[in-house]
Amino acid sequence: MVNAPDRRLRLMAVHAHPDDEASKGAATMAKYVHEGATVMVVTMTGGERGSVLNPKLLDDPAYQGDLTDVRRAEMAASAAALGVEHRWMGYVDSGLPEGDPLPPLPKGSFATLDPAEAAEPLAALIREFKPDVLTTYDPSSDGYAHPDHIQTHIVSVQAVAQAGDPDYAPHGVRPWAVSKVYYDRGFSLARSRALDQAMKARGLESPFGEWLERHAHRPERVQPVTTRIEVAEYFPQRDAALRAHASQIDPDGWFFAVPRDIEAQVWPWEEFELAHSRVEVDIPETDLFTGLR
Repeated sequence: MVNAPDRRLRLMAVHAHPDDEASKGAATMAKYVHEGATVMVVTMTGGERGSVLNPKLLDDPAYQGDLTDVRRAEMAASAAALGVEHRWMGYVDSGLPEGDPLPPLPKGSFATLDPAEAAEPLAALIREFKPDVLTTYDPSSDGYAHPDHIQTHIVSVQAVAQAGDPDYAPHGVRPWAVSKVYYDRGFSLARSRALDQAMKARGLESPFGEWLERHAHRPERVQPVTTRIEVAEYFPQRDAALRAHASQIDPDGWFFAVPRDIEAQVWPWEEFELAHSRVEVDIPETDLFTGLR
C-alpha cells in the first residue's frame, strides 16, 4: 500500500529498553516529527534489571532500589523531548548475564518467551497504529548481544509478519502491511573512526581512541548501510532525550564527548539498513519514506 496524499506518514521504532530510543535513531525521529509525520516509540521491557550508570547519581536516594518508576518517568521525558508517541509492551527486562558459563536468564523475562506469542501484542499495535515504516535491530543488534535486543529483533520481524497476514486475526483487527522495515546502524566503526580522527586533528582527546586500539586487530564486521538521514539540525532533541535518561546517561560522559560542531561537520547522519520493502526504491536512500510520499 502507498499512502493517500492526505494521510500523515507514520513511523514506528521498536526498542528493547527505555533509553535505547535516545541512542538509536533519535534525531531521525525528531526530524520526521518536525516534518509532520506521526512517530511512535515502542519499548518492549521496563528496564527493571538495569542499574544506575550515571556516577553522579550513585548516592542519590531517589535512585536506590527498584528503578521501575524512575525509568518510566525518564522514558516519558525522552518521548516529550522527541515529540513522539510512546507505548510500553510490558515485558520484564532479562538483564545482561555475566560470568563463564553464563547464568540462565530469569524465568519469565522477555528473552525467555516464545517469540510468536511475545509478538502478538506488537502485531496488534502495528494494526492499530498502521506504520508505513518500522525500525528495529538486526539479528545481532549491531553486535550488541544483549538477549533483550536479540529478542526484540526476532519479535519485531514476527510481529510485522503477523500484522500483515490476513489469516492471522486473534484480535479481530484488519491486517496492516508495513511498507518498509529498517535495521538501525547507529554504532558503526566508520563513524567512530571519522570522529576519532576529527577530534585528534583539533588537538582534542578522543573518546574512541582506546576502544579503536582494542579492536584494531579484530576482523571488521560488514554493516550494510542503505540509508543515510541528515539530522544535524536535530542533535539538540536527541541530546535532550539522552539527558532525560539521567539514571543511564552521564551528561559529562561518552555520549557528549564529541563537540556537536565537529559531529555536525564530520558525521551529520543517522544510518539504517533497508531490510524489507514493499515499494520500489533506489539505493542508497536519504529518506526512510522514499517511495511512500
